[in-house]
Amino acid sequence: MRWLLLILFILLGLFQYQLWLGEGGLRQRAELEGRVERQVQENSKLEARNQKLVAAVAGLKDGAEGIEERARYDLGMIREGETFYMVIDKDEQP
Repeated sequence: MRWLLLILFILLGLFQYQLWLGEGGLRQRAELEGRVERQVQENSKLEARNQKLVAAVAGLKDGAEGIEERARYDLGMIREGETFYMVIDKDEQP
């Protein structure tokens, strides 16, 4: 009877080890859940960036207004008859 109890105790210990520390155990599951959460956050950021890019492309395809806005922002385009003002912060002066 003692041997049977000892064998059952050893089996219980092995199963507990497998559950907590073994392959596919709770520790590995928690690690995978963390990785999934980080990937979901990264995917959300990329989805937001993609939506901005889609809006920018749609604006450029729609007509001259989108192209003009992009040229003003990126290239500093000024129309004829407009006055350009540059505001310099005190911190940015050489």
